[in-house]
Amino acid sequence: MPAFESIVVVTRRTDLEELIQRFNTRANARFYLEQQAAALNQNSPGRNFNEYAAAHEAYHEALVRLKRALPEGARVHFIERNALPTYQFDERELVVILGPDGLVVNTAKYLSEQVILAFNPDPARIDGVLLPFTIACVEDILPRILKGGSPTRSVSMAQACLNDGQVLLAVNDLFIGARTHVSARYQIVWGSRAENQSSSGIIVSTGAGSTGWFQSIVNGSCSVAAGISNSPLTRPDPSEYRLDWSDERLYFAVREPFVSRTSRADLAFGLLEAGQELVLSSHMPEGGVVFSDGIENDALAFNSGSVASIRLASRKVRLAVP
Repeated sequence: MPAFESIVVVTRRTDLEELIQRFNTRANARFYLEQQAAALNQNSPGRNFNEYAAAHEAYHEALVRLKRALPEGARVHFIERNALPTYQFDERELVVILGPDGLVVNTAKYLSEQVILAFNPDPARIDGVLLPFTIACVEDILPRILKGGSPTRSVSMAQACLNDGQVLLAVNDLFIGARTHVSARYQIVWGSRAENQSSSGIIVSTGAGSTGWFQSIVNGSCSVAAGISNSPLTRPDPSEYRLDWSDERLYFAVREPFVSRTSRADLAFGLLEAGQELVLSSHMPEGGVVFSDGIENDALAFNSGSVASIRLASRKVRLAVP
């Protein structure tokens, strides 16, 4: 392999496997789902389980096909999503990901300059926004990638730097707030503007994440505003705020800011240009966190005395594309 010394294949457990882990056996999982469906008076009590089973089979058929396409004699490591925080990626590894899209996000922030080759194992069920290749072309594209014969696309990331030196990267979004469903308290500083806030936390979104969690915040905010003002509901088309994956700007949005004698909600949304940063100082004695891309078990503590500087990361994700 002239371009790479080894291959690491990243997979995830299917929803069916998660259910089996929860209920110990496949039969128990099916019984639970059928009972729940029957309680809801669904016409086909077994359909939910059958969908889980079909998605499981599709994923594992794709995994079998991927394994068969791996070159004979290559050094290959298989890791599951839960092992990502502790796996040490080598700079000369090709990182092969067998979707869904979230698995690309979960993996990318642990990489440096490694190339990601991402396959959609089940196009009928998975959108594949971050999965440029279907598993049907694995036999063709994998040898070409291993020879360095495919272009890559840069994907921007956000980073949170704490005043104790810890750094956390995000491909889609950062969350800064409280670990549980209580108000997060902090000071927010953006340029010359500053205020104390009490909210459900702050979301910072990259270009790749601009139509993810951030879009949900936009949709909810528009619905609330329309309802309160008794006005027709209008939402901006996602194309109006969607950023390119390589865009060097970041959105930030404060979730449910509360106005009181000690907290404001004037600094609740903005677009960080390249070189700008958002500075957050925690006012929470305990329970404050910073996590990225929905992985809460890899969070940084953000308690009183902690200061987080949020900005564009210098590191980029390298995603192989057709």
